[in-house]
Amino acid sequence: MEVFLPYLLPLLVLLPLSFYLLSFFRKTGSKNLPPGSNGWPLLGENMEFAFSGPQKFIQDRMRKYSPEVFMTSLLGQKIAIFCGAKGNKFLFMNDDKLFTSFWLQSMKKALLFPEPAKGNFISILKRSYHGDFLKPEALKQYIPAMDALARQHLDSYWIPNSVVEVFPLSKKYTFELACRLFLNVVDPAHIGKLSGPFTLVTSGMLYVPVNLPGTAYHRAVKGGKLVREKVVSIVTKRRKELVMNEETEGRDLLSKMLLLTDEDGRFLSEMEVSNIFIGYLVASYMTTSSAITVVMNYLAEFPHVYREVFKEQMAIAKSKGPDELLTWEDIEKMKYSWNVARESFRLMPPAQGAIRETTNEFTYAGFTIPKGSKIVWTVHSSHKNPEYFPEPEKFDPTRFEGSGPAPYTYVPFGGGSRICPGIEYARLEVLVFMHNVVTRFKLEKAIPNEKILFHAETVPAHGLPLRLHPHEK
Repeated sequence: MEVFLPYLLPLLVLLPLSFYLLSFFRKTGSKNLPPGSNGWPLLGENMEFAFSGPQKFIQDRMRKYSPEVFMTSLLGQKIAIFCGAKGNKFLFMNDDKLFTSFWLQSMKKALLFPEPAKGNFISILKRSYHGDFLKPEALKQYIPAMDALARQHLDSYWIPNSVVEVFPLSKKYTFELACRLFLNVVDPAHIGKLSGPFTLVTSGMLYVPVNLPGTAYHRAVKGGKLVREKVVSIVTKRRKELVMNEETEGRDLLSKMLLLTDEDGRFLSEMEVSNIFIGYLVASYMTTSSAITVVMNYLAEFPHVYREVFKEQMAIAKSKGPDELLTWEDIEKMKYSWNVARESFRLMPPAQGAIRETTNEFTYAGFTIPKGSKIVWTVHSSHKNPEYFPEPEKFDPTRFEGSGPAPYTYVPFGGGSRICPGIEYARLEVLVFMHNVVTRFKLEKAIPNEKILFHAETVPAHGLPLRLHPHEK
């Protein structure tokens, strides 16, 4: 029922219109399109997706239509969902040949400034993602800052309490960290002014895009406007500082982005840079907070797993002085802890997949995919497939020992040329947080069978309340 409520008002508005429109999926012309259904006119299959959850929704349609690719209609788009390791491989291997990035118009309207007329913005955006900014070599310098903020966060919000709600607290931590590292905003008051509207936009941008008062999407649009105003003011101020100080080398990520030029020697505008950093904030805020939460969930659920993580993390803690911060060398020792995190992401993936748009018509599995089609890869067609993962519901970190799962079966971060650029950032953030929690507390679930909801990210219905049992000193 929790998933249904945000759809209620749009449903009341749109449902009467549906009786005047054509209903179900039709193939166009003589092309052999993948099988599937558009569901209800205007509403598509959003309600079925919301009620059943992404995993059941996808598995049911794989059985009904095709285990390789099927059609559906979600978020106002007709979509071809590619399935299994074979589908993942095809999409990832052809990312730059047959597909291009795609953002839902509803998301762009809520989040971003309008795109500039010049196409160079796309190429420079790719350079920012795949350049030096998010590579391990660059991220190493952030580890002490991550550790220091994690300690401060636990001191403020965990230690004073016997029970904490992990999900909202993890969002608070990941957002503050992103503001500090990406925008160099460290004042808690400024971060607070940005986090309120940012929560509104991320909470509502993927609901039915009906911009009427009282809807989640209406709140997202209002929140997005405030976020853009705040971020562009930060960017504009930094550019003025760079010009005034005649800086030619960026001292942080924002400065480096402002000094980056495209092929024509043009600097990005303040709005273009703001769009990039809003994208960074969304990715770091939504997926990493969910990632931290699902890891904490399984550490509390399986004591034998927790014990092994505790041993590994305490060995690292004992090798350091009491005020000595974590380093890259410490992170590299967290082998079992990272396997625990990866198994957590297999069972409860922080993100559900991604949308692409086809740039050329092609044939796949005997079906025609027209140019301009929207296609999706998803974790839910492979992560719990017993063909790839024996006893798929069992939590088993040893799956990732040695060579690990077969290629293209485990895809929480995507793959190919558009693999999530923040994968290493997420790994560091999760492991640093694990270290600080496990070395201070033993964890116990306050709601043993808490329901898990799937929105844009994986969300525990009650925020994952955990009882904290501090270790004896």
